[in-house]
Amino acid sequence: MATEPTPEHGPVARLAETRVDHRFKGLPPDAEGMTVGALAAERRSLFTDGFTTPVLALSAEALEHNLALMERYTQEHGLAFAPHGKTSMAPQLLERQLAHGAWGITAATPAQVRSYRAFGIGRIFLANEVVDRPALRWIAAELAADPGFRLIAYVDSVRGVELMDAALREAEASRPLDVVVELGARGGRTGVRTEAECTAVADAVAGTGTLRLVGVAGYEAEIPDADADSVGAWLRRLTALAVEFDKAGRFAGLPEIVVSAGGSAWFDTVAEVFAELPPLSAPVLRLLRSGAYLTHDDGTYRHKTPFNRRPQEGELRPAFRLWAQVVSRPEPGLAFLNAGKRDAAYDLGLPEPQVIRSARDGSVRPATGLTVTRLADQHAFVTVDGDTPLEVGDWVGLGLSHPCTVFDKWQLIPLASADGTVTDYIRTFF
Repeated sequence: MATEPTPEHGPVARLAETRVDHRFKGLPPDAEGMTVGALAAERRSLFTDGFTTPVLALSAEALEHNLALMERYTQEHGLAFAPHGKTSMAPQLLERQLAHGAWGITAATPAQVRSYRAFGIGRIFLANEVVDRPALRWIAAELAADPGFRLIAYVDSVRGVELMDAALREAEASRPLDVVVELGARGGRTGVRTEAECTAVADAVAGTGTLRLVGVAGYEAEIPDADADSVGAWLRRLTALAVEFDKAGRFAGLPEIVVSAGGSAWFDTVAEVFAELPPLSAPVLRLLRSGAYLTHDDGTYRHKTPFNRRPQEGELRPAFRLWAQVVSRPEPGLAFLNAGKRDAAYDLGLPEPQVIRSARDGSVRPATGLTVTRLADQHAFVTVDGDTPLEVGDWVGLGLSHPCTVFDKWQLIPLASADGTVTDYIRTFF
C-alpha cells in the first residue's frame, strides 16, 4: 500500500534537490550544478562568498518574527487564518505559515490552486469566481480524487453560478464545490453590490446540485476611499448578510458557517467587527486572509499596517533587502545602481536606499543622502547629496515596497541571518 510522504520527504522538502544554474540570478557562479540543499549547507556569506549583484535577500529573523506575531494576533482575536499565498507563491513559506497555525491558504486563481495542490495544501480559499470550464473540470477531478481536500470559492453573479453549475455537471462532479457569496462595494472591485442581488445569487446556488453555499465573504481594501468608518460599515453589511442568510435557513445542516474578509491594511477592523457576530446556527469560521504581513515592507504596508493604529499589539518587521552595486558615478550628484525594474517592485513606490557597504573594507554605514528617483529595466537612478561618500563598487541595501511585486521577480531567494549568513533558499512559482 502506498503511503503519504512525510514532510521530510514531501514535495516541499524535495525543492532542496533543485540544481543551481543560470535560471537563478544573484547566486554564486561557482555554485553551478550544486543542489540548493548542498549550497545552503555551506552557510555562505551573502557579502563575501560569491553572490553577484543585484541579489534579493530575506531576513530570517524578520520572517520568523512576523509569522509568530500574526499567529498570536489571530489566536487572541478568535480568527482563523488563510493568508493569501499569491504574495509569495513560495511553498516553503506557505508551509511555515501552516506550521504557525494557518487554517489554510488563500488563492486568487485556479493556477495558484494547482500550484498549492502540487505541494500538498489541503485547505484552500479561492477568492474569486471561477467560470473557466477547464479549470472547473480540474477542480471537480481534484475534489473527487481527495476526499480530504477542501476548496471554498467565491460566487458573485447568477450567470457565474450558471456557468459553474454547467461545467461541474459536465465534469460529473462527485461532490459539491463549497462557495461563499462575495459582497462588493459600489465603485470597488468584484462582488455583488446589493443585498437583494446577494439573495438572488444565493437562490441560484441553492438551485444547483453542484454548489453548496457555506457563507459570505469579500475584500474591504477595494472600497473606494477606504477609511475606518467606511470599512467598518461595509464589514457590518457583510456580517448582517450572514445573519440574514442563516435566519432564512440557507446554512441548514452545515458543520460551520464561513465569514471571511481581511487584507493587510484593515485586519484590526475586521477583527473588531467579526467579534460582534452573534451566535448562528453553526459555529462560525471567522476567516482572515492577510498576505503581505509575511515580509511586510519599507513602503506601502509600513504606512498601512493596522499595527500603526494599535502599537500595543505588536509591530511587523520588513524582511526584504535588495542589494545592488554602484556601477557608475558619471557626474556629481548622480549614481547608478545595477538593479532596476526587473529586480525591484516599483508599482507602489520606488526602492529606498538604507545602508551602504563599502567595497574597500566591508564597513556598513547609513545611506544618508541617497534617493532613488527612477528605475530603468536594469538600473536605478540615484541622486547623491553634497559630499556623501559613494564609490563605484559599493553595495547599497535597498528597502522595497509591495511584497507581491517583489517576489514575482525572483525564482530563488537567499534567506539570510542578520550577519549575512545564508541559511536557505526560497523557491517561488509564478
